[in-house]
Amino acid sequence: MTGDVIVTYSMNVFIPLTRTCRNNCHYCGFRINDGKVMGEDEVENLLKRASSATEALFTFGERADEFGKVRDWLRGMGFDSMIDYTVHLNKLAVEHGLLPHTNAGVLSRSELKKLKEWNASIGLMLEQAVELECHKESPGKNPEVRIKTIKDAGRLEIPFTTGILIGIGESRDDRYYSIEVIADLAENYDHIQEVIIQNFSPKKGTPMECWKAPGIAELLDAIEYAKKALPDDVVIQIPPNLIENLKACLDAGARDIGGISEVTPDYINPEHPWPSLKKIEKSLNGEYTFRERLPIHPKYVRMGWYSERIAHLIERYADKEGYRCSK
Repeated sequence: MTGDVIVTYSMNVFIPLTRTCRNNCHYCGFRINDGKVMGEDEVENLLKRASSATEALFTFGERADEFGKVRDWLRGMGFDSMIDYTVHLNKLAVEHGLLPHTNAGVLSRSELKKLKEWNASIGLMLEQAVELECHKESPGKNPEVRIKTIKDAGRLEIPFTTGILIGIGESRDDRYYSIEVIADLAENYDHIQEVIIQNFSPKKGTPMECWKAPGIAELLDAIEYAKKALPDDVVIQIPPNLIENLKACLDAGARDIGGISEVTPDYINPEHPWPSLKKIEKSLNGEYTFRERLPIHPKYVRMGWYSERIAHLIERYADKEGYRCSK
């Protein structure tokens, strides 16, 4: 292995708009259901602090506006839905020179179309393509529902991020099948830019707090299978704050370490702080070359899969190859 092998990452600011969610996943420590929503001023303060980032990562609980408190707050602010409010904030991010990437759970085709105008990419974890006990109280985790959203994004030519979560009660065959489902979606629609292979991390106060986290062997097995099954131009991503042996994962075929923030923590896994890029590079002894990307991967920059609303930012930040140009 030489330093000629490129590993990508994105600098971002993490914006958790609300922790209210219709799903009740047994491993989730993010969901609170207090009905609170981040106000525009709070979001803008985060955007102003993200001086080194190009990505504004908007994440929030699925269908939060099904809850009366959230719905009333939105109406009081002049918005009909959580998606309409998110689009408003996406526009604000663009005004501050940041490219939005939104993770909003399952979405309708019309909602995807709204977000497409102002987002460089959109994400939805498949997690697993099979029904699991940990999702029995989570209607949005029905595999067919999630796959429909991913298909609709493909039909709309939206650069898309998806992935699997391992260690939540699935079998090894289930993992392989889930990866195969994603591979089929990628081959049919050519819109999946990256597939995250994420290991479950137990959270205190959840029904699965005493579950054992998957070991490195299980993680490597999933990465190696994904490398074989996915199209060659689909990038495998791993979360650097959840993995101790990053080098082993890169050696197995991972080529992206996701978004890293100098401003905000990982609100989904707050017990695992982001490692600094310098620390990551040092641990790998120059065996890999790190290159910063935008929330839209280089392939889709070159293909022009983005709207006129954000074209000026992509043209400002991207070099001829589609990576972030030198600052």
